[in-house]
Amino acid sequence: MNMEEAAKRAEELRRQLNHHNYRYYVLDDPVISDAEYDEMMRELRAIEESFPHLTTPDSPTRRVGAPPSEAFKPVNHLARMLSLDNVFNQEELRTWLDRVERQAGQRLEFVCELKIDGAGIALTYENGVFVRGATRGDGITGEDITANLRTIRPLPLRLMGDDPPALLEVKGEAFMPRSSFEELNRRREEEGQPPFANPRNAAAGSLRQLDPAVTASRRLDLLVYELAYLEGRERPPRHHQALELMREWGFPVSDKWAMASSAEEIVAFCEQWIERRDDLPYEVDGAVIKVDDLEMRDLLGSTSKAPRWAIAYKFPAEEKVTRLLDIEINVGRTGALTPTAVLDPVFVGGSTVSRATLHNEDEIRRKGIMIGDWVLVHKAGDVIPEIIKPITERRDGTQKAFVMPDRCPVCGARAFRPEGEAVARCTNVDCPARLFESILHYASRDAMDIEGLGPAIVNELMQKGYVRKISDLYRLSDEQLYDLTHFKDKAVSNMKKAIDQSRQRPLSRLLFALGIRHVGRHTAEVLARRFRSMEALSAATEEELSATPEIGPIIAASVRAFFEEPRNLELLEELRKSGLRMDEGMAEGVSGTLEGLTFVLTGGLESMTREEARAAIEERGGRVAGSVSSRTDYVVVGKDPGSKLQKAEQLGVKTLDEAAFREMLGMT
Repeated sequence: MNMEEAAKRAEELRRQLNHHNYRYYVLDDPVISDAEYDEMMRELRAIEESFPHLTTPDSPTRRVGAPPSEAFKPVNHLARMLSLDNVFNQEELRTWLDRVERQAGQRLEFVCELKIDGAGIALTYENGVFVRGATRGDGITGEDITANLRTIRPLPLRLMGDDPPALLEVKGEAFMPRSSFEELNRRREEEGQPPFANPRNAAAGSLRQLDPAVTASRRLDLLVYELAYLEGRERPPRHHQALELMREWGFPVSDKWAMASSAEEIVAFCEQWIERRDDLPYEVDGAVIKVDDLEMRDLLGSTSKAPRWAIAYKFPAEEKVTRLLDIEINVGRTGALTPTAVLDPVFVGGSTVSRATLHNEDEIRRKGIMIGDWVLVHKAGDVIPEIIKPITERRDGTQKAFVMPDRCPVCGARAFRPEGEAVARCTNVDCPARLFESILHYASRDAMDIEGLGPAIVNELMQKGYVRKISDLYRLSDEQLYDLTHFKDKAVSNMKKAIDQSRQRPLSRLLFALGIRHVGRHTAEVLARRFRSMEALSAATEEELSATPEIGPIIAASVRAFFEEPRNLELLEELRKSGLRMDEGMAEGVSGTLEGLTFVLTGGLESMTREEARAAIEERGGRVAGSVSSRTDYVVVGKDPGSKLQKAEQLGVKTLDEAAFREMLGMT
């Protein structure tokens, strides 16, 4: 990887990691597994180590968490809550041990503790009285969740003993025991709410409830693992002594820890708990190895992100064997056909698993999975159920090979798998499995712009059976609209008006609204300008489509697949009969004066927005590109232009100020 490639990749990794940090720490709604996150972080760290000058102040490698939620009062920690670096195997662990002992200049003793899979917290006591509790936040500033933490029964509100410290801050982990997690998910499913993915997410969400009564109902638990700040009495010299002292003060401290003075002893501790972690009442995802000597910790210090005196040894994902009963096809909102494994229920990684995604047909073939197999299951990143492999030795001849259907199992339409893609998709936009999302997209502002047709109304229209396909929108009666919740005269009138106005949207808007795979707003405009009518577009061959500028073979194949599905042709005919425009045309008073010309916009215009300028160019037959090249005809220069102006000057491309641009548009 050269420097230019490294800079581009590092920027992309930082963007993704910051996004996932926000979803994890602020929204409590992660969308990737820990394993995927760790892999991205390790890749970014490797790039920054190879190219130190690429490290930026806002890099996730230099941060611990994410900013606190605005829903809670910010609070500064007395001592920073650092993250931990991870190792994933014995070789990496031994490398870390060699490094830390080399930095210390002597052999060291370590404390091995279990890494609880919960939410990090800081607890503050003044003269022995609990005064504040906070989330980790960004490691310096967290969220004040004192009221919620008070509901956790093991937390001491006043320390035991006659000589409490004047000021104390301890670090710990709030977590949800397995029994509480199972009970909580059972209640949520009975109430029609989605279950939590794992105890860690459940604990984090419970701590950040605005109503402490909700937190109290979740039955959280707590373990304290670090004496972080002490004022008013002498600090113990060793960490294991600090653990004992915190226990004497009344804190819940785990008894699942051990002293170690060699790599062999540390590995033995880890291996023991990898085997026994199912025996624990809570989830663990690893072990934490800490230097015992607190004075040596001070000498070793920390990086901006993690202490040099501690490491997290991540356990491999828990694996269980169960039976693959069947493979069903799930049809998603984009029409994607996803094979889903139906499993004999098995408890793994903190919850009972009965279904697992198989991703696509190629993945099933790669792993050699057959229906009826005994399979090895784990949770990828301890979150997503996944089949690792079939146990072929246990096959008895009753297993059946899986065959991917060539028709949608919901509506029977053709399932189209473009060349080079792994996923087959239903081509029917009116497929019941995707109709709800299809209608929302169809009615959205950039599509047919049917104002007021939001999720709640679409859902009610479908539940009452008034809309079973998109064209039914244009057959809604006054009686049906009056039957909707809270719909009175004005609401009915507004909805009928919005639906009626959508009939006049040009072809480009209709093409985008139909949700054709790979046809976004700009591509729809390109197709509408080239073919001008739905009739001409529907008759175009793949070769004719591919010959259109900006339309490659993938888009061409997708468009052809759409028009080859009889149900889509029926829908278009119904829309035509309902009075919808099936041509692009020109805006009133506009001609194709810019036909064949390519423009680039840079800077802000005073008389119109960027989108209005783009629309004005495209209405007149022109094209708007995102970057300047030798093929660019004009660069429109507004206020505070960017580097595109310099590029235009270098290439000798003509530039237009706003006045000249408006004159060219005929808008003066």
